[in-house]
Amino acid sequence: QVQLVESGGDLVQPGGSLRLSCAASGIMFRIYVMGWYRQAPGKQREVVASITGGGITNYADSVKGRFTISRDNAKNTVYLQMNSLQPEDTAAYYCNRVPVFWSWGQGTQVTVSS
Repeated sequence: QVQLVESGGDLVQPGGSLRLSCAASGIMFRIYVMGWYRQAPGKQREVVASITGGGITNYADSVKGRFTISRDNAKNTVYLQMNSLQPEDTAAYYCNRVPVFWSWGQGTQVTVSS
C-alpha cells in the first residue's frame, strides 16, 4: 500500500521561502521519477517539478529559477525548496510519481499573501 505524506506548507509573504517534504512508503522509491504537483482553486492540477532516481530535474517554466526539487533515496523523501514565492504560487501541493500513478496524499497548503 503506497502512502504519500506531504508537509511543510504555510502562509508566507511574497518573496518568502518554504521547503516542502514528501515521505513515501510502500514503494521501491529510488526507481521512480517523482514530482511535485500543485492545484490552485478552480484550476487543474499541474506538475511543477520532477526528479529522476538519479537526480535529473525538470521544472515548469513558471517556477524555473525559483524552485528546486531534490530527493533522499535513503529516506524515501522528496523535497521542494521554494524561493521568491509569489501570490500565484498559492495552491495545495502534492507529490506523486511522474506520470501520476498512485493515489494522492492529503497535500500541503501553500498560501502566499501579504
